[in-house]
Amino acid sequence: MNTTRHPLSLSLVATLLVALPASSAPSAGPETQVWIDVATHNQAGMPDMGQMMGGMGGIAAKMMGGSQGTIGYPDARHPVFTGKFFDIAMRNSLAPGKDAEQQVPAGLGLGASLPLLPPVASRGREAGGTSGVPEGEIHLKYYWGCGSEVRAGQPREVHMRAKDGKFEMSGDPMQGRYAPDRGIDPDPSYVLWPNPKTQNRAPANASLVGQHRITGPGVPESLTFELQQAADFMPKIALTQSGQLASGMTLGWQPVDRAKAYFLHGLSMQDKTIVIWSSAEVPDAGQGVVDFLTGGQVDRWLKEKVLLPPSTTSCAIPKGIFADASTGQASPGILSMIAYGPETHITWPPKPADPKQPWDPEWNVRVRTKSTAGALLGMDLSGMEGMDAGDAASPQDPGQKKPEEGATKKLLKGLLRNL
Repeated sequence: MNTTRHPLSLSLVATLLVALPASSAPSAGPETQVWIDVATHNQAGMPDMGQMMGGMGGIAAKMMGGSQGTIGYPDARHPVFTGKFFDIAMRNSLAPGKDAEQQVPAGLGLGASLPLLPPVASRGREAGGTSGVPEGEIHLKYYWGCGSEVRAGQPREVHMRAKDGKFEMSGDPMQGRYAPDRGIDPDPSYVLWPNPKTQNRAPANASLVGQHRITGPGVPESLTFELQQAADFMPKIALTQSGQLASGMTLGWQPVDRAKAYFLHGLSMQDKTIVIWSSAEVPDAGQGVVDFLTGGQVDRWLKEKVLLPPSTTSCAIPKGIFADASTGQASPGILSMIAYGPETHITWPPKPADPKQPWDPEWNVRVRTKSTAGALLGMDLSGMEGMDAGDAASPQDPGQKKPEEGATKKLLKGLLRNL
């Protein structure tokens, strides 16, 4: 008899909660297309990634690149560390997969240009891995809405069980809204940044505003474009937590410049029960909407009250939902937040006002923006944001008195050293 007490993995649960589409293929359009994703992320208690690259280059490279020790595309899709991240993908059907170069503004702080290189073939999975659904069972509870009290009709509950290769689910499952994936799944016909040739990341004061030009074999001579503030890095989300997780907690933040809407999502594990909460006023909204959105998607989900309007600066988590039912003690979990930013499209030559006039564009550029934040539910680490990344990488000057540190800061620094 199987006596394992381990529940189904969170990755499996996430897959079961919502069926996400595969990355999109390039849409029909000009022969040369450029996609730029821009993200600002604030992970509570973590130093800025740009600083980490300076003081902890080897460790940061390992964290970003995994076992291969290289850094590559994409950075901005799902950033983990505090900092500014951006991805560039170009598909030039006139010379597919040929190295190119993007001249960038001085304000970006990464030199005069960035190399755009084809993707490096990933290593296959090592032999010996397991497949199939792991045995176990898990209980899901869904809550939604900002407010101190749990609303009528909540939670929705689902029970999932996997045994003898069979999967069973009962209860009232959420359908799971998601943002249709418009990301790039690059093949050898693309050239990308970041890539293994560069180990640098945008510094804290980086800006994309200014003139950009891409050159290389087959690249149109006209591929020069200027990015305005709407396409620049958004400010960090300064997310705070007040109150107690078991008795009720309020999340607060300052308005984020250029934000079109907000969304928050929390998740906690209580033995074999996963508690999921979102700031949506309606059910069927989860982690699947924490992604880049078009203006049309933002407008639609604002009307449906899935997203919080840009004037919102706080949201209360209903009391008791993240507390263990048997003990009443808080069950810490993870919290994520997103501020949806503008999307910019540039095409050359511009589309003529007269629809009857012929139009054959040479290239287009799409720039998507967002600002995200992550934190541990019930633990406010905002006071640690000023921690110098060098503290976690190098010893203190022996002639300088070392200040007292809290237990949380010591734990974080230890994790950074041992990655």
